[in-house]
Amino acid sequence: MVLCPHFEPDTAPTGVVVTRIVGELAARGHRLDVVTSLPWYERHAIEAGYSGRLVRRSRTDWGSVTRVHPFPAPKQHIARRAASFGAFSALVAGAGSAGGRADGVLAVSPPLTMGFAGATVAAARRAPLVFNVQDVFPDVAVEVGVLTGRRLVAVARRLELMSYRLADAVTVLSTDLAENLVAKVGPAGAHKIRVIPNFVDTTAITPGPRQNGFRRELGVGDRPVVMYAGNVGLSQPLHLLVDAARHLPDAAVVIVGNGVARGDLMARARGLDNVRFAEFQPVERLAEVLATADVHTVLLRPGLGRASVPSKLYSILAAGRPFVAGVDLGTEVARVAERHGTGLAVAPGDGPALVAALRCLLDDPGRAVAIGARGRRFVESWASPAAVAESYENLFEELAGRREPSPPSAR
Repeated sequence: MVLCPHFEPDTAPTGVVVTRIVGELAARGHRLDVVTSLPWYERHAIEAGYSGRLVRRSRTDWGSVTRVHPFPAPKQHIARRAASFGAFSALVAGAGSAGGRADGVLAVSPPLTMGFAGATVAAARRAPLVFNVQDVFPDVAVEVGVLTGRRLVAVARRLELMSYRLADAVTVLSTDLAENLVAKVGPAGAHKIRVIPNFVDTTAITPGPRQNGFRRELGVGDRPVVMYAGNVGLSQPLHLLVDAARHLPDAAVVIVGNGVARGDLMARARGLDNVRFAEFQPVERLAEVLATADVHTVLLRPGLGRASVPSKLYSILAAGRPFVAGVDLGTEVARVAERHGTGLAVAPGDGPALVAALRCLLDDPGRAVAIGARGRRFVESWASPAAVAESYENLFEELAGRREPSPPSAR
């Protein structure tokens, strides 16, 4: 059983990851029943052809997909968003609990309430539960100021701990996130925490020419391109990138994506002729979009480096492009940059340092190309879809008692 907030054809990054993992496990001979949402991510509304019903079921060659209503709610309305998470997770729990015994349940968070949906399904199907944490909540919500108030935060943290205790294993994307969770669950629960990174499809995303159709659509000619591609939300201090454009007049600064902060950013960039905004692009164009940039950026607000690992990092590496990261130093993204020579890292919120790092790569194209090539070699060596699927397969076999327990994994 796979319980996840997004699945194909939804374009959310977690949906892309889970869809591929399901495909890889199916190729290894497993039957999978997926319970997910009706597609809604791109427009924040149910896609045409899927509306009108709370639940839709379909059969596949490898199992089944059950889609339930996600009850979309604006990010700014915390009460409505919490209610939508609860209602969605309740539908997932109900839809997933019907049926006979399963060999395992994989529940994907956020939302945090998926942990309780997973526990309900696991109990009903008499199966071990693996709780996959893509971003650590409520840490992220607290850091960006979305979740405030001592009581609300305390309730959220209690729910977080309960979700970890209900799971037989909890998987996270990096050693930073593992350390975060181990500190919360204590010695008694530390054995549950495992590191399994998200994959990147190095066959679909390959180094491509910087002169391509997307660059022509942007109208930037042969100018160096500094790019941010991804969610334009509250976790990403993209105002720093807009402000950096004032100091990089010879470069085009391109922001690709949608999100709640996009309007404010466009207003901030008014009058800057070297800043471009582009809409969210379909996954089929991802390699082309990434190839357009000479330098990519990965930006997180201070404090988020130990609660989130942006999936865009691995796509950038697969595209063979260097990156500048404004993240908490010593965390996963910064370590990948420094230890493997795949980019440059500066402290989060440090605008002058961000400009200096970007200038360093823009002024030395040969060095930028060499860094991008190292990134491609690195990501090919450790994050293939098949390797990630095998890690989940091994974990479920261990939990089912068919394997001897193994120590917590880490890169």
